[in-house]
Amino acid sequence: MISTRGRYALRMMIDLAERQGEGFVALKEIAESQDISKKYLEQIIPLLNRSGLLLTSRGVTGGYRLAKAPEEYTVGEILRSAEGSMAPVSCLEGSTNDCPRCGKCDTLPIWEGLQTVVDQYLDGISLADILRSKTEKG
Repeated sequence: MISTRGRYALRMMIDLAERQGEGFVALKEIAESQDISKKYLEQIIPLLNRSGLLLTSRGVTGGYRLAKAPEEYTVGEILRSAEGSMAPVSCLEGSTNDCPRCGKCDTLPIWEGLQTVVDQYLDGISLADILRSKTEKG
Protein backbone atom coordinates (compact mmCIF):
# COMPACT_ATOMS: atom_id res chain seq x y z
CA MET A 1 0.00 0.00 0.00
CA ILE A 2 1.25 3.49 -0.84
CA SER A 3 1.51 5.59 2.32
CA THR A 4 0.52 9.20 2.83
CA ARG A 5 4.21 10.08 2.45
CA GLY A 6 4.31 8.63 -1.07
CA ARG A 7 1.02 10.23 -2.11
CA TYR A 8 2.05 13.64 -0.76
CA ALA A 9 5.48 13.39 -2.41
CA LEU A 10 3.79 12.76 -5.75
CA ARG A 11 1.35 15.65 -5.23
CA MET A 12 4.25 17.95 -4.35
CA MET A 13 6.17 16.95 -7.47
CA ILE A 14 3.09 17.50 -9.66
CA ASP A 15 2.65 20.93 -8.10
CA LEU A 16 6.29 21.80 -8.86
CA ALA A 17 5.91 20.48 -12.42
CA GLU A 18 2.93 22.80 -12.93
CA ARG A 19 5.07 25.73 -11.76
CA GLN A 20 8.20 24.69 -13.68
CA GLY A 21 8.60 28.11 -15.31
CA GLU A 22 8.22 30.07 -12.07
CA GLY A 23 11.65 29.31 -10.60
CA PHE A 24 11.91 28.26 -6.97
CA VAL A 25 8.61 27.78 -5.14
CA ALA A 26 8.32 28.32 -1.40
CA LEU A 27 7.31 25.27 0.62
CA LYS A 28 4.54 27.33 2.22
CA GLU A 29 2.99 27.88 -1.24
CA ILE A 30 3.11 24.18 -2.06
CA ALA A 31 1.60 23.29 1.31
CA GLU A 32 -1.26 25.76 0.80
CA SER A 33 -1.85 24.75 -2.80
CA GLN A 34 -1.96 21.03 -1.97
CA ASP A 35 -3.65 21.41 1.43
CA ILE A 36 -0.81 19.49 3.08
CA SER A 37 0.87 20.42 6.34
CA LYS A 38 4.14 22.28 5.78
CA LYS A 39 5.67 20.21 8.59
CA TYR A 40 4.76 17.00 6.75
CA LEU A 41 6.32 18.28 3.53
CA GLU A 42 9.47 19.16 5.46
CA GLN A 43 9.80 15.44 6.25
CA ILE A 44 9.39 14.48 2.58
CA ILE A 45 11.88 17.00 1.15
CA PRO A 46 15.03 15.17 2.37
CA LEU A 47 13.86 11.94 0.72
CA LEU A 48 13.35 13.68 -2.63
CA ASN A 49 16.60 15.65 -2.26
CA ARG A 50 18.58 12.49 -1.50
CA SER A 51 17.32 11.01 -4.76
CA GLY A 52 18.34 14.13 -6.69
CA LEU A 53 14.77 14.96 -7.70
CA LEU A 54 14.74 18.53 -6.38
CA LEU A 55 16.87 21.66 -6.51
CA THR A 56 16.91 23.80 -3.38
CA SER A 57 17.53 27.50 -2.90
CA ARG A 58 17.79 29.18 0.47
CA GLY A 59 16.95 32.74 1.38
CA VAL A 60 14.09 35.14 0.81
CA THR A 61 13.42 33.99 -2.75
CA GLY A 62 14.29 30.40 -1.92
CA GLY A 63 12.29 27.26 -2.25
CA TYR A 64 12.22 24.16 -4.41
CA ARG A 65 11.98 23.27 -8.05
CA LEU A 66 12.37 20.19 -10.19
CA ALA A 67 15.94 19.17 -10.98
CA LYS A 68 14.94 18.08 -14.50
CA ALA A 69 12.07 18.36 -16.96
CA PRO A 70 8.67 16.86 -15.99
CA GLU A 71 8.92 14.26 -18.79
CA GLU A 72 12.06 12.88 -17.15
CA TYR A 73 10.32 11.90 -13.89
CA THR A 74 8.25 8.77 -13.50
CA VAL A 75 5.64 8.15 -10.85
CA GLY A 76 7.57 4.99 -9.89
CA GLU A 77 10.79 6.93 -9.35
CA ILE A 78 9.04 9.46 -7.11
CA LEU A 79 7.19 6.83 -5.08
CA ARG A 80 10.33 4.73 -4.60
CA SER A 81 12.18 7.86 -3.40
CA ALA A 82 9.51 8.54 -0.80
CA GLU A 83 8.48 5.00 0.10
CA GLY A 84 11.64 2.99 -0.37
CA SER A 85 10.90 -0.43 -1.80
CA MET A 86 7.66 -1.00 -3.69
CA ALA A 87 8.07 -4.78 -3.46
CA PRO A 88 4.85 -6.69 -2.75
CA VAL A 89 6.68 -9.11 -0.39
CA SER A 90 9.75 -8.65 1.80
CA CYS A 91 11.89 -11.23 0.00
CA LEU A 92 11.88 -9.03 -3.13
CA GLU A 93 12.94 -5.81 -1.38
CA GLY A 94 16.68 -6.15 -1.92
CA SER A 95 18.74 -6.63 -5.05
CA THR A 96 19.13 -10.31 -4.18
CA ASN A 97 16.55 -12.66 -2.70
CA ASP A 98 18.04 -14.01 0.53
CA CYS A 99 14.97 -16.00 1.52
CA PRO A 100 15.96 -19.58 2.42
CA ARG A 101 12.83 -20.83 0.61
CA CYS A 102 13.45 -18.87 -2.59
CA GLY A 103 14.51 -21.95 -4.61
CA LYS A 104 11.44 -23.94 -3.66
CA CYS A 105 8.81 -21.22 -3.20
CA ASP A 106 5.76 -21.91 -5.35
CA THR A 107 4.40 -18.37 -4.85
CA LEU A 108 7.58 -16.43 -5.70
CA PRO A 109 6.76 -16.19 -9.44
CA ILE A 110 3.40 -14.63 -8.54
CA TRP A 111 5.04 -11.90 -6.46
CA GLU A 112 7.75 -11.31 -9.06
CA GLY A 113 5.08 -10.95 -11.74
CA LEU A 114 3.10 -8.53 -9.60
CA GLN A 115 6.20 -6.44 -8.97
CA THR A 116 6.97 -6.35 -12.69
CA VAL A 117 3.43 -5.21 -13.57
CA VAL A 118 3.39 -2.52 -10.86
CA ASP A 119 6.88 -1.24 -11.79
CA GLN A 120 6.05 -1.14 -15.51
CA TYR A 121 2.81 0.72 -14.85
CA LEU A 122 4.26 3.30 -12.45
CA ASP A 123 7.43 3.78 -14.52
CA GLY A 124 5.29 4.27 -17.61
CA ILE A 125 3.69 7.48 -16.28
CA SER A 126 5.69 10.70 -16.24
CA LEU A 127 4.90 13.99 -14.52
CA ALA A 128 4.39 15.43 -18.01
CA ASP A 129 1.76 12.72 -18.68
CA ILE A 130 -0.10 13.75 -15.53
CA LEU A 131 -0.01 17.42 -16.54
CA ARG A 132 -1.31 16.55 -20.03
CA SER A 133 -4.10 14.48 -18.52
CA LYS A 134 -5.11 17.39 -16.26
CA THR A 135 -5.18 19.75 -19.23
CA GLU A 136 -7.32 17.36 -21.29
CA LYS A 137 -9.84 17.01 -18.44
CA GLY A 138 -10.13 20.78 -18.31
